[in-house]
Amino acid sequence: MKALRVTEKAADIDALQLPAHDAPRPVLAAGQCLVEVHSAGVNPSDVKATLGAMPHAVWPRTPGRDFAGVVVDGPSDMVGKEVWGSGGELGIRRDGTHAGYLVLDAKSLRVKPANVTLLEAGAIGVPFITAYEGLRRAGLPKEGEVVLVLGGNGKVGQATAQIATARGARVFGVERTAQPYRGHASSEVTMLDASAGSIADAVLDATGGKGADIVYNTVGSPYFAEANRAMGIGARQIFISTFDRAVPFDIFSFYRGQHTYVGIDTLALDSLAGALILDELAPLFDSGALRPFEVFPHGVFSLDKATDAYRAVLAGAPDRIVLTPSTR
Repeated sequence: MKALRVTEKAADIDALQLPAHDAPRPVLAAGQCLVEVHSAGVNPSDVKATLGAMPHAVWPRTPGRDFAGVVVDGPSDMVGKEVWGSGGELGIRRDGTHAGYLVLDAKSLRVKPANVTLLEAGAIGVPFITAYEGLRRAGLPKEGEVVLVLGGNGKVGQATAQIATARGARVFGVERTAQPYRGHASSEVTMLDASAGSIADAVLDATGGKGADIVYNTVGSPYFAEANRAMGIGARQIFISTFDRAVPFDIFSFYRGQHTYVGIDTLALDSLAGALILDELAPLFDSGALRPFEVFPHGVFSLDKATDAYRAVLAGAPDRIVLTPSTR
């Protein structure tokens, strides 16, 4: 089989080289499955790990967290099934999905929804798992609640908007410039231009002074102050990333507003935890309430072109980037 193999961190993106190496077919232990990987999304965390930004990453290793493929060996009731998954340990603390084959415990695998292709299924993992886990921890949005998504056209932002609108919430998305919402949603997503004025004022005006019930802050510190001002009484704010670690924090406004802050690190969720979240999401994909990201031909790369794929992700590619490891 072919597999990416990272032996040491790259000095920078220009120095990054990811040749596909020949690797032996993995040997299974009891209760494990061998998955032929047909599709594996490339996430920012995959790229950052190869650049040494994940201090707990083990070297050498095969990167990659998301996957979809076909079980070709293992328990007889699993062989031949089309499966999908994602894990925070994959590609970080153990070999991951950017390879022709992946070994996982059968309990960490799930059959993918029938109306989602293998190519699409491999691009769902990290963004949707991150979005759902944040909303679950904060309290899933109820019908009529207001959800403000900072970074609304990012992949986690789009997944958040999908989940929130599917549950009947009213969603506002924020980007640095004026742009339409780029993803699927069950109802309208109102996009706000952060360069045009106060985000908080726009949300408060649109909600009659009530503010947001949930703020999903995918960006962190740049929007911290405005996000806090946009929060209604009893609101919850979710964080998954930041630029600056230290931000001004008004404790008085925090407790008077009865606010809750939720931090999410999906690197702490292993493949089994990811599978349990996919159990919650699968019925929504089955019903069409959620839709996979569209994977365009220009975003599909063979393992031999993995360096180009990684560089596209680090450069901020707006579309999902996917490797097809089993392509011969």
